[in-house]
Amino acid sequence: MMYVLIPLIVVLVGMTVLSLVRGIIAFLKTTEADLNRDPALGATDMQLLQNKMMFNRIKFQGLAVLAVAILMAVAR
Repeated sequence: MMYVLIPLIVVLVGMTVLSLVRGIIAFLKTTEADLNRDPALGATDMQLLQNKMMFNRIKFQGLAVLAVAILMAVAR
């Protein structure tokens, strides 16, 4: 079981970092014009990507924490 959980944790942590980096890149690509535009027009593509990457980061981070908790329960 440990031989499955440890690589799974590494993959989930990698996906968390990847989502974080992609979200930061999307944030940096946001221009001042995007920030000053009328909110009634809806979200820009970069804002939607930021939101998607934040959700992915939270999802992968939660799964990694769950895998660590299972690993700790199995190791006892």
